Amino acid sequence: MASSVECELVEMTFNGNGDISAAKDVEKGVVNSAFTQSNSDQDSQKVIVVVSEGSNDKIESEGSASADQEEANCSAAAGCMMDRVSNWYKRNATSVKYAMKWTLLLLWIVYFIWTMIYNFKDGFDSSNEPAIRLISLNACAAFCVSYWAIKKYYGSQIWKGLQPFITKVSHFANNHRLMVGWVLPCFLIIAFAAVIIVDVALKDPSRLVSLVGMVVYISLFYVFSAHPSKVRWRPVILGLLLQFIFAYLILRTCIGYVTFKWLGDRIQEFLEHTDVSSKFVFGDSYTDHFLVFKVFPVVIFFNTIISVLYYLGVMQVIVEKIAWLMLVTMGTTTGESLNAATNIFLGQTETAMVIKPLLHGLTKSELHAVMTGGFATLAGTVMAIFMMFGVPANHLMSASVMSAPAALAMSKLFYPETQKTQVAIEDIEELAKPQESSIVEAASSGAMAAVKLIANILANIIACLAILEFFNQTLTWFGAAAGLKPPNYPELTFELICSYLMYPFAFIMGTPIADCKKVATLIGVKLFTNEVFAFSTLGALRKNRLFLESWENPALNQTLKYDIADECYILMSNSYSGKCLPAMSERAETVAIYAIGGFCNVGSTAIMLGVLGAMLPNRKKDLASTVFRAMIAGNVACHMTACIAGLISGPEAMNPETCQLYIT
Repeated sequence: MASSVECELVEMTFNGNGDISAAKDVEKGVVNSAFTQSNSDQDSQKVIVVVSEGSNDKIESEGSASADQEEANCSAAAGCMMDRVSNWYKRNATSVKYAMKWTLLLLWIVYFIWTMIYNFKDGFDSSNEPAIRLISLNACAAFCVSYWAIKKYYGSQIWKGLQPFITKVSHFANNHRLMVGWVLPCFLIIAFAAVIIVDVALKDPSRLVSLVGMVVYISLFYVFSAHPSKVRWRPVILGLLLQFIFAYLILRTCIGYVTFKWLGDRIQEFLEHTDVSSKFVFGDSYTDHFLVFKVFPVVIFFNTIISVLYYLGVMQVIVEKIAWLMLVTMGTTTGESLNAATNIFLGQTETAMVIKPLLHGLTKSELHAVMTGGFATLAGTVMAIFMMFGVPANHLMSASVMSAPAALAMSKLFYPETQKTQVAIEDIEELAKPQESSIVEAASSGAMAAVKLIANILANIIACLAILEFFNQTLTWFGAAAGLKPPNYPELTFELICSYLMYPFAFIMGTPIADCKKVATLIGVKLFTNEVFAFSTLGALRKNRLFLESWENPALNQTLKYDIADECYILMSNSYSGKCLPAMSERAETVAIYAIGGFCNVGSTAIMLGVLGAMLPNRKKDLASTVFRAMIAGNVACHMTACIAGLISGPEAMNPETCQLYIT
């Protein structure tokens, strides 16, 4: 029986003579099935007839049915009842959904109240992390639901009420362009200078080297700008100020430090769930092959979660709000603002897919900004890899957030806008919607996409390390032929060349002189190979520093001796001597994290051209002519972020000890 046909169950009486006495008129229906029900009276039986509406055929029934027919008829009757239930649900679907939502909400409220009573029955305790996490989750959910409800039901009324005020402000801005365009930025610059003088210059003048580095980069970019006379200083100045505000909140206030540290710890804890799957698939010794069996499963897991969040629409909301903030404050266009915001969470390939509907309307300057944003920031998926190397999660997150406005600022300085943009803020609604039909399909798509990403990373690592080793062996051979060999001279290697070539850039970012060569080497390795190899080296240096700090103990006669020739620390004790470990200061590590925190390397230019060229085949010439400028701008954006970190990072920077009150 077709499920679309409405059914009726009709009871009729059948006597021994073959006549049917029906309880209701069934002339309008068609008997689809019937089954008998025996009575104590041997001369009659009850016949239950399944009648389908919509036909004028006469009813035909038989007074007896076989056992097989009875079973079939019962199934038909059950199907008819299911159709009735289905039709009832369709008529009352909205009410049922609301009832389920309110029931779940009520259960959650009861659960939340009970957990608060249970956890704080002896008084409020800020060190009760699970309870604090639950409070934070509920506060965030309440804010989002309230914002959604207000916007949906009262948004138009609020906008109508604010429109006269906004109109007045707009008229004032148009009539006082000088004040808005110059006085306000000058005021912000003066406030910035005051903070630098009071908080940096008077306490540690050596950190002003980082400020000099910012001035040097801005000056060079202005001199070599594609159109120096067309530079709009608003996005440049306000972009750098946004960078400074983010850095100050994260590095110099306990609230910002604790917030990002808490988020970093939670992400680290979240990613550790992959250990169960790695152990199940690869065995107990999976950590013996750290990169393949420990790190890459994290990439699959994280990419799956990002895909699910995009399917649910969570990421779109976050990205759009960040893009709106940049658009309003910096005055950048819709396309480049949205791209910069998306790059905080996704890589250059995924971001291009998200903003694909907007790409065809972008100007050449906007395309340059899109590529710069892709080069200057870190994708969340790759960020998870660097966390596995031991790089602090809070610094990685803040580096990606800070580099987003820096990328726009440097891009607008290096390649100013000379055309009128064709993309409006309303075009955001045209962004690609998720293609998946369910959350399970979204999770599967994310996992499969991660496999391609892993293959790309693995292929690049194998190729880059092989080429680097070949290059180093070749350089070492030529150097040895000219007398450059130990013990009198260090071996001639790619890293040695980079340590001298990038030395000035490392110095003007505020790196301590003793660590400039190590930071310069990391910058060179990242630029000419890839960021994964650079961060793995940085992670090893950080682990060495932490070990050396725990090793040094005069009471146990455990000391350290610095070897100037090899630039490493020798472990000394009564029972052990000789192992030499390279390490950097904590300040140098901080500067290095921000300096190499991006995809800006030579290999990424080919990826960028391949992705955007496939989407914009008619603009390959524009892409090819600007991609290397964008790669340079992305590097300098990261270096500007490192300069600000070097300017603010110091003895006054927040750490677990100074923020102990907030943490506990």
